[in-house]
Amino acid sequence: MKKYLNYFCLTISLIFSFALLSGCTNNSQSSEANNEPIEKSEILMGTVISVKIYDSNDEAILDDVFNKVRELESKLSINDEGTLIDKINEASGINPVEIDEDTYYLLEKGLEYGNISDGRFDITIGPLVKLWSIGLEGQKLPTQEEIDAKLPLINYNDLILNDKEKTAFLKRKEMIIDLGGIAKGYTADVISEMLSERGVNSAIINLGGNILAKGKNTNGNLWKIGIQNPTSERGDTVGIIKIENKSVVTSGIYERYFEENGVRYHHLLDPKTGYPYENNIAGITIVSDKSIDGDALSTSVFAMGIEEGLKFVNSRDDIDAIFVTTDNKIYLSDGIKDNFELSNEDFTIAN
Repeated sequence: MKKYLNYFCLTISLIFSFALLSGCTNNSQSSEANNEPIEKSEILMGTVISVKIYDSNDEAILDDVFNKVRELESKLSINDEGTLIDKINEASGINPVEIDEDTYYLLEKGLEYGNISDGRFDITIGPLVKLWSIGLEGQKLPTQEEIDAKLPLINYNDLILNDKEKTAFLKRKEMIIDLGGIAKGYTADVISEMLSERGVNSAIINLGGNILAKGKNTNGNLWKIGIQNPTSERGDTVGIIKIENKSVVTSGIYERYFEENGVRYHHLLDPKTGYPYENNIAGITIVSDKSIDGDALSTSVFAMGIEEGLKFVNSRDDIDAIFVTTDNKIYLSDGIKDNFELSNEDFTIAN
């Protein structure tokens, strides 16, 4: 329970850190520019979700946004009974389940990222997630026998989608879809689209540290976003980047974990071995146009390690990455090098 509470407190500190850096405004700015944002926060999707709007005073926009988030949670969660994902999981090995467009799109994207990452990102990892339960009260170190029993249930190729009928079917009983590695990113994108439809061009969307910075700040400047220090539980940063209409998603070993016999077990699980990935990466940040891409690829690139991960990121023109290692080194993809400002003297840029 102590580690779970630490994780919750860390989430709060992360949100404060991002809000502090991204919400800076010039005190001399005219009051007509609405320096003070309207804001709403709620605990949804297992985290604290916050939306700040800087160029509108219409509180109804925020109400509509959070109603949509609650709607998505009611369809996508594996921790609540009766969701569409829960129904697919319950019908695994039995029959296909008809689903809505949001859920179908997410499952399609999940399969796409499974192919892109060569199976490192696998939305059928649910049996392992449930087994370990990292960050929850039932967390434990499973036996090898328990892990071996779950591994055959994990294979994104065994999720069958029927585009004509809009159905999803898991081939084998006891398979479990878990969209935890992609749902927050999709939700951030949906919120951004809703804001655009309502004429909002300046906003910060924060889903438990998944940041989407919309437009520019009220001064007409780029948003300043802090990159979390993964070796600290105080929410401090290793550096700052400036962005406009970009998503910033960070994954790391500090987010959810527990310790047993002096070994730390984090929540980024390898679907091939059943254990947390082991490399010298403490945290990775993906900067992308779409938050859904950053969400899925932060896990995938983490799993690749620094050398392969950098090569992968540099081969694409739609993402950038910041790697932070356990020995306090920072590796930057080519497209982010001129935009990254080191803010912590305990770290050094290694490339």
